[in-house]
Amino acid sequence: MPAPANGPSKRMFGSRYAVLATLIWVALFAVTATRRTPAQENTSPAAPTNPGGNPAHQEENPPTASKGLKIRVEVVNVPVTVLNKRGMRVIDLTKDDFQVFEDGVAQNIRYFNRETQQPMRIGLILDTSNSSRRQLPFEKDAASEFAYTMLRTGSSKNQIFLQTFDATSSINQDFTSDADLLNAKIEELKSGGGKALYDAIYFACREKMLKAGQPEETRRVLVIISDGLDVQSQHSLDEAMSMARKAETMIYTIGNAAYGYSNPGDKLLEQIARDTGGASFFPLRFAPGTDLGTGYLSHGQIGETSQNKGLGAETGAFSAERLVRLADSLDAISHELSEQYEIGYTPARSALDGTYRSIKVVASRHGLTLRWKPGYFAASE
Repeated sequence: MPAPANGPSKRMFGSRYAVLATLIWVALFAVTATRRTPAQENTSPAAPTNPGGNPAHQEENPPTASKGLKIRVEVVNVPVTVLNKRGMRVIDLTKDDFQVFEDGVAQNIRYFNRETQQPMRIGLILDTSNSSRRQLPFEKDAASEFAYTMLRTGSSKNQIFLQTFDATSSINQDFTSDADLLNAKIEELKSGGGKALYDAIYFACREKMLKAGQPEETRRVLVIISDGLDVQSQHSLDEAMSMARKAETMIYTIGNAAYGYSNPGDKLLEQIARDTGGASFFPLRFAPGTDLGTGYLSHGQIGETSQNKGLGAETGAFSAERLVRLADSLDAISHELSEQYEIGYTPARSALDGTYRSIKVVASRHGLTLRWKPGYFAASE
């Protein structure tokens, strides 16, 4: 049977329509492919390095394999106190006036500030044993004033914790920047039993200072008021000092021993401070004079030492005028901590091998006394 007259034209029209539709689809796909969104551009493979080898371009598009690579720069911060022959703080030195040595090797000072910007983490440790019973009210007053000085502004980044010790150690207030809260805890303190100074240092450094943030970001300080005697500690002095070095903690000591008698604990307090880069103060060591209304006699003022015993110096009975020097010592510590130089360096020996590195700081100007953090442990992670 013959095909209809219009058959071939219909087939030809359908074929042309299919070809036209295909061309339109290809054109639309090409336009879409050339218009990538920002998200597509960020996830696309990096373009090949340009012929000129532009370094900036290569840094902006690093190889995928380098992503996630972390480079850790170890910086050692060393707070330094500088005093002249009269014991006054020297605050006009420059970076070029200092040299820093690590294990005897000179280091390149990279950072320097005349006033340290690092926040402080301070442990205020009071001896509340029976031997300190009579001094405790004065110690509390001095400690309260110290707390307000170090935390004097609401924006202060400093924090203080309060610890007491007798036969055992107790944290009476954790780290805080609230001076009122801290002083409320100080007012509650009462005398206790025995005396374990070494344990108190060990405990404070292990439980608080090691957990007080990165040592390169904070200054760690213990302030201890005690007579320096120890009769009940489970840890030795060497163990306590080793823990203090591990925690990179400077220790300031204030002796509260009675007038008129040699106290073997004084030498211990001096050693603890010296070995950690701090300082020792003995506000009650000075002769108070012969005015029985304001102070008690010391050795040699009126012949026999029995005078002292009669006045109760042996038992710690002191006048308010004498014990106000406790506050003076704490005030001196607060000024020193506020006016330290901050020196920072990247160790020439970069290996984090867990060894202890000793630090020595030298000033080019003569006649100065320097105190600094004596070292640190290059702890591996």
